[in-house]
Amino acid sequence: MIEDPVALAMFAGACVAAASSGAIFKPDSWYRRLPKPAWTPPDFLFPIAWTILFAMMAYAAYLVWMAGGVDAIPILAVFGAHLGVNAAWSFLFFGRKRIDLALADVVLLWAMILVLMIGFAGFSRLASLLLAPYLVWVSFAALLNAAIWRMNRRVRDRA
Repeated sequence: MIEDPVALAMFAGACVAAASSGAIFKPDSWYRRLPKPAWTPPDFLFPIAWTILFAMMAYAAYLVWMAGGVDAIPILAVFGAHLGVNAAWSFLFFGRKRIDLALADVVLLWAMILVLMIGFAGFSRLASLLLAPYLVWVSFAALLNAAIWRMNRRVRDRA
């Protein structure tokens, strides 16, 4: 049951704002030309996965707010910062074509998700568990980013 639809809408809005980076900076001809590992998922899978993950993130943050109120503000501030790190990845990888910086970003994102899971658990076990698929997906994304970086370290054409 949703006790505070305004709070849920605010967390959903923050997640949509972060997700918009992926809609603005998306795979293009540069990305399609890059050598990638055989286990790279098809492009259509990414927006499906991210939509589900962002919905779970928003609900997790909502649960933490409902359980902790003002006491949850510090961990929710980390949540907000983590959304910025999440949004930066698409900009770095697809916008700036900096596979190396995107890799550093995704490693930071992974660590922030772990911090969020631990912090959220103090308010809501469900909220923490809702982030577990996100951590798994970002782990996979980090491995994929690292593989693409290794395969393309000598690529000079960034455009």
